[in-house]
Amino acid sequence: MSVASSTRRDILAISAAAGAFTVLPARFAAAAEDNTIRPFKITVPEEQIVDLRRRIASTRWPDRETAADQSQGVQLAKLQELVRYWGTDYDWRKTEAKLNALPQFMTTIDNVDIHFIHVRSRHPNALPIIITHGWPGSVIEQLKLIGPLTDPTAHGGRAEDAFDVVIPSLPGYGFSSRPTGTGWDPDRIARAWAELMKRLGYTRYFAQGGDWGTPVSSAMARQNAAGLLGIHINLPATIPPEVAAALGGGPVPAGLSEKERAVLEALMANAKKGNSAYFTMMTARPQTVGYGATDSPAGLAAWILVHPGFAQWAYGKDSEKSPTRDDVLDNITLYWLTNTATSAARLYWENGARGSVIVAAAQKTDEISLPVAITVFPDDVYRAPETWARRAYRNLVYFHEVDRGGHFAAWEQPELFSAELRAAFRSLRHP
Repeated sequence: MSVASSTRRDILAISAAAGAFTVLPARFAAAAEDNTIRPFKITVPEEQIVDLRRRIASTRWPDRETAADQSQGVQLAKLQELVRYWGTDYDWRKTEAKLNALPQFMTTIDNVDIHFIHVRSRHPNALPIIITHGWPGSVIEQLKLIGPLTDPTAHGGRAEDAFDVVIPSLPGYGFSSRPTGTGWDPDRIARAWAELMKRLGYTRYFAQGGDWGTPVSSAMARQNAAGLLGIHINLPATIPPEVAAALGGGPVPAGLSEKERAVLEALMANAKKGNSAYFTMMTARPQTVGYGATDSPAGLAAWILVHPGFAQWAYGKDSEKSPTRDDVLDNITLYWLTNTATSAARLYWENGARGSVIVAAAQKTDEISLPVAITVFPDDVYRAPETWARRAYRNLVYFHEVDRGGHFAAWEQPELFSAELRAAFRSLRHP
């Protein structure tokens, strides 16, 4: 299957019986749509790789920032180094082969083609888990979890803690198709994920998410999705209403503990630094964001790397530290080749009426009765205190603060992240 060009939206229809991959124009989509699960393979035309390198080589660069840090945005020298490597030495075909070595599928849910990776464990009685990525991530965030979760005995775990792993691409992200109408908010995605697990034949399963995966997984729990046993989240919606009011300019609430006050001060400091500017822009004008990021590879890279979760990595310069430079470029290249900078940004606009994904009231956490597990990573953009977590989730069964990892923890610390999922769900798996 070829990735659609940026000038035409194609609908993938696959004849599984014949083993054929046929791309049909959008006007034939209704006839092709069904609820079958179809094999999926990536084959990016060489001309798209050539075009990407041509665009990189002809980048028109801005002048250098006048600040000595990243307060004005991605620093010119760092971005130039990464983008020049992208245009000369980076090899997308390695990533393409890695993805194609995994079982990938497509299914149509609510008129949107959903791409997903589905790896079954070799261990008997493995329980399924559906893992949701966020922005500016993709399924590439979770690839390093597949081995530890499906084969725990090879990674310091026990066979009885094995998972079948389902990793879907959010609508408008990666190889999932782009919604052509409004309404694809986290609640709707949650319903689509429940339908996906049903189609896969799973009657008992878990859900996990960070970033956008938090409101999606939380919505699945709030909706009491059939078969869902519990959720694990690593960017929990735990900010109490009075703290949210303080972040909006109101008075600092009385009676905060030392730890709670430190978290509030950190959130206020982040706001003053403008670290949430990307959130504001995509919530307000996602279409505008897409124009520059769609036409310029360097513009796309700069926009993705503005996320504070990326800043600490030095863009993967340390070849021994996950994610590596190639890992970071795998993710950026996926956005480029699928032309999804704009469609991915629209999720912020769809969620705009609710406000922040980490405010408890906005995410209606009080309506969740299913078991909830939380892991807090020290370098994340928000480190939830346990006191707030217990206020937000009435059935909090697991809370753990670990000693390393950040916003993209599954990517940064896959072994630790996998161990957290085993521990978080153990009591629910073996009651």
